[in-house]
Amino acid sequence: MEALECIKTRRSIRKFTSEPVSQDTLKAIVEAASMAPSWKNTQITRYNIVENADIKNDIANNGTLGFSHNRDIINGAPLLVVVSMISGRCGYEKDGSFTTSKEDRWEMFDAGIASQTFCLAAHDLGVGSVILGIYDEAAVAKSISLPENEKVAALIAIGYPDQECEAPKRKTTDDLLRLI
Repeated sequence: MEALECIKTRRSIRKFTSEPVSQDTLKAIVEAASMAPSWKNTQITRYNIVENADIKNDIANNGTLGFSHNRDIINGAPLLVVVSMISGRCGYEKDGSFTTSKEDRWEMFDAGIASQTFCLAAHDLGVGSVILGIYDEAAVAKSISLPENEKVAALIAIGYPDQECEAPKRKTTDDLLRLI
């Protein structure tokens, strides 16, 4: 699939078939996502794939802050990706000071770029995805025994799509573009 076609046709998928996603496919997606740029090439993003149904269920029921829509999506997805990021590297100089006024918020920027790259790679391989932002970071981290030096950046439910999604209305280029 060509890059622009992939960008224009990727949709957030919230309903999945029960068909498993192979480890080879997961590795191919992560390999592609590893090419996402990062602050000074720090490569802080990690992909924790939750296959275990009990752990996935624990996150769905105890890690979604009571948001039933996300609970249902996680329970209906064959896999859940807990995107995490290594703390204390991104946005910092070697002496520990911050390079810009964004301070450590570059971590989320880099994790966001990596998450979108992950979702585009998945789409290219026929795997659907949706990035979920409503979660209890501490509960999710505990459920997967996340290392202390990492923070949860996002949850991505993935699997083979069981729905066709129309593109939502988009703003026009004139609405988005400002030439100075």
